[in-house]
Amino acid sequence: MTRLAVIGNPGSWSSDHLHETAERLAGSSTLIDPAHLTLDLAAGRVRAGDVDLHDFDAIIMKKIGRGYRPEYADRLDMLRFVQARGVPVYSDPTRILRVIDRLACTVTLAANDIPMAPTLVTESVDEAVKAVERFGSVVAKPLFTSKARGMAVIDHGSDARSRLEAFRDDGNPVIYLQQRMELPGHDLGVVFLGGEYVTTYARRGSDASWNTSVLGDGKYEAVDPPDDIIELAHRAQEPFGLTFTCVDVAETPIGPVVWEVSAFGGFRGLLEARQIDAADLYVKFVLDRLGVAV
Repeated sequence: MTRLAVIGNPGSWSSDHLHETAERLAGSSTLIDPAHLTLDLAAGRVRAGDVDLHDFDAIIMKKIGRGYRPEYADRLDMLRFVQARGVPVYSDPTRILRVIDRLACTVTLAANDIPMAPTLVTESVDEAVKAVERFGSVVAKPLFTSKARGMAVIDHGSDARSRLEAFRDDGNPVIYLQQRMELPGHDLGVVFLGGEYVTTYARRGSDASWNTSVLGDGKYEAVDPPDDIIELAHRAQEPFGLTFTCVDVAETPIGPVVWEVSAFGGFRGLLEARQIDAADLYVKFVLDRLGVAV
């Protein structure tokens, strides 16, 4: 029996499914709510209630909380302490830290010459107004978010300044803007496990929403992209070194661009579009790294 811990949100389909899969394949799994983590430096331990995280053979990450928030970096630091004491964590918490912050992810992608939509980041509303004028239409994005939550489309016009101020005042002191791109009605999720390509699915948007997120009534479907898109996604995920990830790629008039690299990947998209059980792949990958035959 191999003792695995799954860090995730109890009651969330993907977290529960990963926990159940780990229980089935490894013989032992504990689902841990990251909100319950406690770091006790005097004892040199991290606990979740009565559960000591140092007693596990490995820890698998699925969620670090509900959505993304700046304080979740502290939860990752607690898991980094566990890893430093000898318990392997998949993905490495230090590597996850580089992608849950949209700006950190963007800077890494840009530093590695990954094509992205024209982007401006500033704390100045004046500079943001100039960017809207230059781009014509932008998507304002919170630095910590997922599935398009909190994003806003802002067009050039008389109300651009007031809308940018409202976005800033809604908890976004750093204003992150990307030019709104013309899309073919979908974008792509290109999936990797251990740095190796798995498959691709598409998120197709509805007529009622500007984005393709399933929260905006988008749907998953199978798609086989050309080799150049797979190669682009491979280059995009490589600097992050995540165990399981999905690279969001859009086909635009200026060519394919990368929206972001996901910290945790999309289980449901793989299952609904490709009938691939990502939890099964993930747990087997971890067990293989531990030298456990399945």
